Amino acid sequence: MKAWQFTGTHQPLVLNEIPAPTPGPGEVVLDIRAAGLCHSDVGVLEDEGWLSSFPRLPMTMGHEVAGVIVAVGEGVTEWAVGDRVGVCPTAGGDTVPGYSRDGGFTAQHLAPAADLVRMPEGLSFELAAAGTDAGMTSYHAVKTIGGVKAGDKVAIVGLGGLGQIGARVAVVLGAEVYVAEVNEDVWPLAQKIGATEVVKDVAELAGRDLDVVVDYAGFGTTTADALKAIRPGGTVVVVGMGKLEATISTYDVIMKQARILGSMGGTKQDVADCYELFAAGQVTPVVTTIGFGEIPEGVERLRRGEVTGRLVALMA
Repeated sequence: MKAWQFTGTHQPLVLNEIPAPTPGPGEVVLDIRAAGLCHSDVGVLEDEGWLSSFPRLPMTMGHEVAGVIVAVGEGVTEWAVGDRVGVCPTAGGDTVPGYSRDGGFTAQHLAPAADLVRMPEGLSFELAAAGTDAGMTSYHAVKTIGGVKAGDKVAIVGLGGLGQIGARVAVVLGAEVYVAEVNEDVWPLAQKIGATEVVKDVAELAGRDLDVVVDYAGFGTTTADALKAIRPGGTVVVVGMGKLEATISTYDVIMKQARILGSMGGTKQDVADCYELFAAGQVTPVVTTIGFGEIPEGVERLRRGEVTGRLVALMA
């Protein structure tokens, strides 16, 4: 079967022929129906720092995977042929598809049964794929780490593929949501999501006494300015890695007794919760679909900043 594989930094994806997988004990094989593309795929192709994530090369990329089980290995009792599932990319720690093992940019996928999340009725494969990483990461930051609840005043920094989901999750949870986004072209999306107010810079929210700010941009200044927007005892959750360092006011941290928390990835429960919100139509992220043959160009579109929301390849 054909697979788009990573062969080395600064090299384009290569279309190789690979064998169809066979499940071993505790494993299943999926017919892949959808595989999401992510900005981290761009990073892998451009930054040598990602090489340590790969135990071997070439590696089939694609860490957002959803499909239908077509074979189960010995000892797998909770799953059956025909089940519709997504693959949690952080469930096993060292079993991340597209990095520590072959991912979803191909026709079939070998996955540990322990990493699977059942898709609710009515959930499309493209949303299921996006939900495995983008949905999980967004939900985890807002609800699991940020603890957002009804009545909270919350700011979302960055309305990209993650921020749009996180903002809507916060609205559904009953929060009063503010959005800080430099690209005014997507401001109508913030209003559609249900945001109370949209500003260009989180610095404009200084003194608003917000309960939680979730920084999906992470450009250093965004995190520093988020501290000025929270109330005493408030929380800043940092997700984005636009810059890998920030200079913050320790005065704000101390005087406000602020909590600064990092959030990375999530859990199978986060994926499942996100799936329920997607299936119910309460959270409807913007998703653009492409075909299998368009995956390399899709990665380039991400690199050029031409994608709003999430980009997902449909395999069938």
